Amino acid sequence: MKKPEPMDPLIEGYLDYLVNVSRKSPRTVIDVRCTLRRIAGAMRSAHGQTPLWKLELRDYLRWLERERESGRGGAVLSKYVSHLRGLLDYAWRSGRSDRNVLDGFGLKDRGDRLAPWALTVDQARRLVNACASRTAPERRDRTIVLLLYGCGLRTEELCGLDVGDVDRERRELLVRGKGDRERVVPIPEAAFTELLAYLLERGGQRGPLLRTEAKRHRITDKAVRNAVRRAAEAAGIERLVTPKTLRHSYATHLMDAGVDLAVIASLMGHRSPSETGVYLHVVDDQPRRAVDGLQEGIER
Repeated sequence: MKKPEPMDPLIEGYLDYLVNVSRKSPRTVIDVRCTLRRIAGAMRSAHGQTPLWKLELRDYLRWLERERESGRGGAVLSKYVSHLRGLLDYAWRSGRSDRNVLDGFGLKDRGDRLAPWALTVDQARRLVNACASRTAPERRDRTIVLLLYGCGLRTEELCGLDVGDVDRERRELLVRGKGDRERVVPIPEAAFTELLAYLLERGGQRGPLLRTEAKRHRITDKAVRNAVRRAAEAAGIERLVTPKTLRHSYATHLMDAGVDLAVIASLMGHRSPSETGVYLHVVDDQPRRAVDGLQEGIER
């Protein structure tokens, strides 16, 4: 894969800081890089070679208005401002600017956010049933779909799983989420049965749970997307189905079953039901009973 063109050394230093100090996930850092590259290009056209951390608040307000006029939504612009505010704070703390002109500045999304699309329970059942299991690659791809939907995993969380992360006694997965935060996710019984068969076929080897067939390397996010796409096509689902669709479906089906929002937030690795604040701790057997409710969508 071609490496991206480097930006200003201070920006590259900030991105390294996000990786090595803030422990942001690779996908988050890529997203921040794309945002800063976009903003730097726009500001270069308007202000020449003036660094981002030397611009005034009015310069950013004009840029935001241009972005709004081009059709950019409030949620996207809020993300841009958040990414930019982090860079400007880093520049200020590094002594490269007198202040962070965006300190305390935020945007209010003026429109209601649409709920993400999710599969129906019937579509989820069709998707799982459409996953063949004749060959080893097919059984691996079926395991991918089962874990994405049955455990609500992010793509990078799934790719990062090792064989040792499967607790066979407790029927649970140890998942490393954003910022290296760990959580334990119960595995629905039907998915767990097939996962055990998959592990047995692997012969108890250690290392990545999901591997490429050719060189036994850890599976990539592209391979995960392709596995989900093939399953959706085989199931006759016309809308685009991605790994994130299965994660949304996991949360939606739990919510439809009446599961408390705090339980869902804990299972999905959110800091809170609104993805802010501290983790909400879940007690007793609520996660187990909640995940067992996904049986209907997984069983053949």
